[in-house]
Amino acid sequence: MHDYQRPPTLHRYGPRSELEVALTQGQFALRPAGGFLTLSFSQAWDRKLFDHFGADSCLVIHNSEEFGERVHRAVQRTLPNWAGIDGAMEYGTRAALGAAFTAGAQDAVEKEWKFAWRPMHAQASLNPIVIRIGSLEQFAELRSSDYYPA
Repeated sequence: MHDYQRPPTLHRYGPRSELEVALTQGQFALRPAGGFLTLSFSQAWDRKLFDHFGADSCLVIHNSEEFGERVHRAVQRTLPNWAGIDGAMEYGTRAALGAAFTAGAQDAVEKEWKFAWRPMHAQASLNPIVIRIGSLEQFAELRSSDYYPA
């Protein structure tokens, strides 16, 4: 078993309209990538990432443990025969967690933390799905690129 700990905060850069629904309803789309359904975040608060992702807002999740457990429970309910894991992406070298957690060195600026699920049977289809985990407003916030902490 790979030993890991989620970072204390997770950041998702994107359009405000999409992130408002994520904040108030906990709605996220899992997208197919490399034989997995994935949901990606950044471990970094970085103004440069707004441009990098073409984003106008950032959803900042302050309790990544609670968030991660809710995400895994929601996917388990929706896709009961799938195995899930989350961890840090590794850049420029093969990740211990495998190809789904490996990216080129040019993407290291993203400091990505990825949630990934794979089917435990070969016939499963890898169509995008939407999960809802309930409001995140108790432990998350939306920020714009001009946010400056006190």
